[in-house]
Amino acid sequence: MKKMDSKLLTETELELMTILWRLHEGTVADVIEQLPKERNLAYTSVSTILRILEQKEILKTRKEGRGHVYIPTLKKSEYEVKAVRHVVDRVFDGTPVALVRQLLDSGNLSEKDLKDLKNLIAQAGARK
Repeated sequence: MKKMDSKLLTETELELMTILWRLHEGTVADVIEQLPKERNLAYTSVSTILRILEQKEILKTRKEGRGHVYIPTLKKSEYEVKAVRHVVDRVFDGTPVALVRQLLDSGNLSEKDLKDLKNLIAQAGARK
């Protein structure tokens, strides 16, 4: 299985996959309907991108009437792990602590976010 060999999804592929992860499955029309109103992607463009994702084995299809229903074979959580690993390796020189430090230094975390992070760190420490 080719599933996400080494490359991350393109911005548009990720946009369409995010919709399909949320819907669990959908047709080209279902995906277009979920796009933001200001996002003008042609039916043929969405169809082509979904077929490319199928060729990459990130989606599978089920024939329904004259059309296809696209179903993710790559879980969102699997992609998140891959994307974070990519960022840590490429942007933070393989140092996860540098990523966390940047998150903390950015000032974009709420008190709840900080509390949740502390709990996650405590749980991770308890597992070790």
